[in-house]
Amino acid sequence: MNAENNLAVDETVLLLAKVGRCWSPSFSPDGRELAFVSDLSGSPQVWRIALSGGFPEAVTAFDEQVNAVMWSPAGNWLAVESAPGGGMNAQIDLVRPYGGERRRLTRGQETNNWLNVWTKDGRFLLFSSNMDQPDSMDSFRICVESGATEKLAKNAGTGVVEDVTADGGRLLVKRIVYRGDNNVHLLDLLENRERVLTPHDPPASFDKARFSADEPHAYLISNRDRDLACLCRLSLGEDEQWRILQARDDAELVEFAICPGDNLAAIVWNIAGRHELELINLPDGNKLSEIELPGEIVEDMRFSSDGAQLAMCVSGSRLPQDIWILNIGTLSLRQLTRSPRVGVQLERLGAAQLLRYSAHDGLPLTGWLYAPPDLDAPFPTVFSFHGGPEGQEQPRFRYDYQALLSRGIAVFAPNVRGSSGLGKRFVNLDNGALRFDAIQDIASTVYYLIDAGIAEAGKLGIMGGSYGGYMTMAGLAEFPELFAAGANLYGVVNFKTFFELTEPWMVSISKIEYGDPDSEGDLLDALSPIHKLSRVAAPTLVLHGANDTNVPVYEAEQVVEALRMRNVPVEYILFPDEGHGFRIERNRIKSVSAIVEWFAMYLLSS
Repeated sequence: MNAENNLAVDETVLLLAKVGRCWSPSFSPDGRELAFVSDLSGSPQVWRIALSGGFPEAVTAFDEQVNAVMWSPAGNWLAVESAPGGGMNAQIDLVRPYGGERRRLTRGQETNNWLNVWTKDGRFLLFSSNMDQPDSMDSFRICVESGATEKLAKNAGTGVVEDVTADGGRLLVKRIVYRGDNNVHLLDLLENRERVLTPHDPPASFDKARFSADEPHAYLISNRDRDLACLCRLSLGEDEQWRILQARDDAELVEFAICPGDNLAAIVWNIAGRHELELINLPDGNKLSEIELPGEIVEDMRFSSDGAQLAMCVSGSRLPQDIWILNIGTLSLRQLTRSPRVGVQLERLGAAQLLRYSAHDGLPLTGWLYAPPDLDAPFPTVFSFHGGPEGQEQPRFRYDYQALLSRGIAVFAPNVRGSSGLGKRFVNLDNGALRFDAIQDIASTVYYLIDAGIAEAGKLGIMGGSYGGYMTMAGLAEFPELFAAGANLYGVVNFKTFFELTEPWMVSISKIEYGDPDSEGDLLDALSPIHKLSRVAAPTLVLHGANDTNVPVYEAEQVVEALRMRNVPVEYILFPDEGHGFRIERNRIKSVSAIVEWFAMYLLSS
């Protein structure tokens, strides 16, 4: 490739890394405006836009990255969750809708705080925090006028208030028992009592619980007594009658939103990672219509207070994430925000293709192939593993994938056992000692693509972030003959040090998933790549955020030190202003440029 072509490719990578996104839509009470979060300025901040359209106005210019925003039902405040340094010690502030009068509600420092919900009158804000105990994300209520904070419930591990009644007297609280199993509790603040609404034989999940308008029922997503999650209605009386409203044999329900008045709901189905949006009648659950989407993914749905409009985030493998508005009366869908994508022609990007194959033991697996447009297989290929581990690879817009495609490198993103979206049985197939089979799925995936003539043997890479970083290091250690290079993004390498240094509440909910450090130390050692790094031969790129308290930076340091001692080529990039992931534009550019150059160096050389 000559110098002119190299310059063009470098510019393409730069432009792709600058592609922005919008999320966390929240209507003003009158439905005329929308607050949302966008990285339009280079760092995620709060913006405001009129529903009639136009250019958005900046609301915040915090030093911190913003995670989420919620407009008060009273209209006078925005609640903002921000992450100092990108870390997990998120804090909650109030700002006026025009951006002034910032008030910090939480204690700051190392406490973790999550926005939950406003009360319907806007007098109180409910949030989760470990301010009292590091290993417990408890439920709190703060009075907006006085600033008085009251602890409502202790939640061992993690807890989130998912909904509150109109009078503020009853709450639906989701508590995670362990990853893959949780319960919903009904808290009566007036009578000072609570009860479990979802007794079950574990594992089972119960998510996004919402009170019905007249409050004798709760709607929620659950896989109790079945494999695939569905929409359910639960009576809140003593009889606790349970009814399935919508279920499918080929898809899991992943999200729903109820129109004010309870006559309508929008529901989202997950089919191997791709989404379908439907409107259904309530309370009977009958399907009314299916909404054609411009992209493969829809999430973060919010109805306006009058029920006339539904805001949602839509994205796809060739569509950056933006906020779209569905007119409920006409069922017309229009794009409200337009994230920056200067110089990027979306129609020329690589689309995701779903592939199905089998693991070493015959278990059906799936994955998404991103093939370089206008090139013929077999391709130099990077295998990309998602985080979680109970995450899911989906056909979302990935600027790093598209940047690799611009260099002629294909990406295959599998959903190995333990991934979500494919049923309760599948997501629990990597718990504890079963993780050895998930590691074997790495090799099964590689051999499938080679045998299918898609991936070019000898020119294969592996990468992933968080748990995907764990799978990267496991793949490099267990199958050194398969990979020519690897990129470990903020991944776990040593389960014992992970449990010692991660957030205490993360420890509480992760012992079934990974193994109990108090009683299963030998298993954790056997599963930890740190003890097999002597087998790693492939050059390895390591990227990490200095403020990461989910996967602490010591995990990266162990990898770098061990490989350098053996003279394995390794490059280490530490971002001082990031936590678990890279969201500031300059860091996105630096990370994706490094990843693309790394794999180009080792996969494209003759």
